[in-house]
Amino acid sequence: MEYLSSSQINLYLLCSLKYKFQYIDKLPRVFRPSALAFGSAIHSAISWLHKEQMNGNTVTLENLHRIFSADWYVQKSDLEVKFKYGEVETNLLVMAKEILSLYFQNPIKEVKGSEVPFSVALIDPANGKELGINLDGFIDLIEKDDTIVEFKTSAQTMYPGDVHEHLQLTAYSYAYEMLNHRPPKKLKIIDFVKNKKPKMLTFETTRDKQDHKRFFQIASRVLNGIQHEVFIPKQTFMCKDCEYEGPCRAWGKS
Repeated sequence: MEYLSSSQINLYLLCSLKYKFQYIDKLPRVFRPSALAFGSAIHSAISWLHKEQMNGNTVTLENLHRIFSADWYVQKSDLEVKFKYGEVETNLLVMAKEILSLYFQNPIKEVKGSEVPFSVALIDPANGKELGINLDGFIDLIEKDDTIVEFKTSAQTMYPGDVHEHLQLTAYSYAYEMLNHRPPKKLKIIDFVKNKKPKMLTFETTRDKQDHKRFFQIASRVLNGIQHEVFIPKQTFMCKDCEYEGPCRAWGKS
């Protein structure tokens, strides 16, 4: 393994067998879930917006909608998009415009960086022990006051109590502190809720050294599981939308 990312860690914890199919076996996906395609296109549009603003360019809401439409087209051209039961594509596209309009119409703070890459050593804050592998990833947004922002699209409103346990924010906080030798001012999730009438909710939190210790322990155990080939299917409600349903059902039967 060359590195770990918060996405890899999350996927291993969610279903270690799916991790194997995706990152080790690199099985081709037969479709892309609509939620994944939708979230990716929203992220791309927002990232484009901030990069244009950082370059001093004027952006209109119509431009922003066009960027989403272009990315959505690429998502569909690249792989079949599988819609959930009862989902209608035209309704999703209308919802995307409403979500982007909500974000665009809110005062946007001055931005320091968008889709900021990082690669830092995973070191136990308790004793300085190195895991021997880097943590890689991208921070969605860094505001000028050193607030880290993560964008999320969800079917249901995020529970505020889950924000403090959000692994990706902990990874961002750890990486930021490793690179800058100081903690970020705060961490923020902007959650776009895909209701009939979409909502944009903001949750704020912080992380400390204890959170970074816990993150290191999680990463250490996930890496140990991967290296010892511990891959087990985990049945949840998410299985019905899994791109690897076929290989999963065949697993362990031969």
